[in-house]
Amino acid sequence: MALGFLARSRIVAPPGWTRWLVPPAALSVHLSIGQAYAWSVFKTPLEKTLHLNGTQSSLPFQLGIVMLGLSAAFGGTLVERNGPRWAMFVSMCCFASGFLISALGVATGQFWLVVVGYGGIGGIGLGIGYISPVSTLIKWFPDRPGMATGIAIMGFGGGALIASPWSSSMLGTNPAAGTIATAFLVHGIVYAVFMSMGWLLVRVPADDWKPAGWEPKTDHGVAMITTANVSAANAIKTPQFWCLWIVLCFNVTAGIGILEKASPMIVDFFKSTSTPVGTAAAAGFVALLSLCNMLGRFVWSSTSDVVGRKNIYRTYLGVGAVLYLVIALTQNSSKLVFILCAMVILSFYGGGFSTVPAYLKDLFGTYQVGAIHGRLLTAWSVAGVLGPLIVNRIADSEKAAGKSGPALYQLSFYIMIGLLVVGFVANELVRPVREKYHEPVGAGAAARSEA
Repeated sequence: MALGFLARSRIVAPPGWTRWLVPPAALSVHLSIGQAYAWSVFKTPLEKTLHLNGTQSSLPFQLGIVMLGLSAAFGGTLVERNGPRWAMFVSMCCFASGFLISALGVATGQFWLVVVGYGGIGGIGLGIGYISPVSTLIKWFPDRPGMATGIAIMGFGGGALIASPWSSSMLGTNPAAGTIATAFLVHGIVYAVFMSMGWLLVRVPADDWKPAGWEPKTDHGVAMITTANVSAANAIKTPQFWCLWIVLCFNVTAGIGILEKASPMIVDFFKSTSTPVGTAAAAGFVALLSLCNMLGRFVWSSTSDVVGRKNIYRTYLGVGAVLYLVIALTQNSSKLVFILCAMVILSFYGGGFSTVPAYLKDLFGTYQVGAIHGRLLTAWSVAGVLGPLIVNRIADSEKAAGKSGPALYQLSFYIMIGLLVVGFVANELVRPVREKYHEPVGAGAAARSEA
């Protein structure tokens, strides 16, 4: 239970407090923990100074993503019980400490401290921080939940756009161990200060608060918005939860399959053409995909408030499958077609992350939506392994067989199409949650008052 200034009871917003202060509070956390996507900046310097190979230097990032999923799943109930200030504070302590421990590890030549610090402790900060504002944003914006969660989760996608050039400028061209340790130290201090803006600013609405003039709607045909609440324990017993788990897992698998191998993929695709892609252009392609990932988190989730969550996932999965088919059929005949298709697929990847909290709210209510979201993020952990595994294993196998160019990725693309079709079917199977899983009226408010 959170005590003192961290307790939920201490951050109930007074009458007249503006809800538009909550998105900046959430962004301060998500922009910070979004640094995880910029880990590659540290890979080469660590390999040179600590004499690591590529597999070893990726361990902190891999452990961080695993810990993100696990801490979100197991910590979701605590986040709901103790409130967003407690969660943001814990996230800040873990994430900043991870950098400080990593700084010590580099300074002393102990790489295991970097793995434990950044990946283990920092990864817990990633998971708790990722889900910390979701439930609160949905409660403040029941009229526009997709837009609200899109703003925050856009920050996670865009965090690397800030962290990557900042980290690179600190490291320089040929950093020594002391330079890397200093960079980690400065990162830990700066992120602690920046994330403090979030936990100091965040507030929760009173239990009876709602936007002026807004009334909840029930649309079981499209949006399936519910006025009932379902606990996290009951939610995982429903077929709806597992349908959404499949939807999220396969949508993320399809996106991360391109994102993880974007630079070598575009080089391989057009190597034998009259207009090959150089290293600098490939890096620009990666940056472009990151931008689409970030913008998709806001644009598509906001659109879902208008067209409904089920319809927007029909777009992610159905159109995404068509775009993969276009790439597979056109191969390297058009660089423009390849780039545009990849851009839209990555925007769907980002949009899938930011829309799913609102989808969960539509189905399970606001009572423990943060805890339910945390459990659903285990789909991300699985997809984070599955997507790169499919693309890399098949590419390596095809290269060993003497193939090159688009042939390295053809089979991967057809597998992604199949996964997206399965996800599409799972989305179609989502129906309103049966009443036997609903919480008694007033149970949510009673539980919050006891926390």
